[in-house]
Amino acid sequence: MSAVIIHEPEMPRAPLVKLFLSFLRVGLTSFGGGTSAWMHREVVERHRWLDDEQFLASLTVAQVLPGANPVNMAVYLGLQLSDVRGAVFATLGMILPAFCMILILGSIYTALSTVPLTSKVLGGLAMVGVASTLVMGLKTARKLPRHAMSYVVAGGTFLAVGILRWPLLPVVAVSVPASILLSLYAERSRARHG
Repeated sequence: MSAVIIHEPEMPRAPLVKLFLSFLRVGLTSFGGGTSAWMHREVVERHRWLDDEQFLASLTVAQVLPGANPVNMAVYLGLQLSDVRGAVFATLGMILPAFCMILILGSIYTALSTVPLTSKVLGGLAMVGVASTLVMGLKTARKLPRHAMSYVVAGGTFLAVGILRWPLLPVVAVSVPASILLSLYAERSRARHG
């Protein structure tokens, strides 16, 4: 009985300066839920460092880990695309604009918090973040293989978190292993019938 060794294709290495500048651009041009959409544009569409499937896997890991998703993504992608230095450069690029903007916007908000238009502007900005996240989700979903079980897991997760308002942690704790098992089952089924 011989062992079969499967080699994963090596990830492209990203130069540290390009990595820093790309994440700095993301940090400067995005906020909230829209950040992952801009990261997708930089990492997948603009530089082609990853494909859609690799990016989606990275996004999944970042969302499962505790902490802010954009920072988790910067650390994880920096490690994937370079090494520990890449993680540091990507993270610095990601948080530097946010740190500066929080200081500036905090001062402005303090001065304008009593103006009624302020809450309307913030509501509009929140909608932009939601729309950016939706666009990124639809773009990546179109390129992924379509399996009935994927729709069942996605629909179940949306129902549990979005409609029933169940806590995210238990839903993720159930849906991640369920997704893995369903994926393994689908692969074995295809191998038997294919």
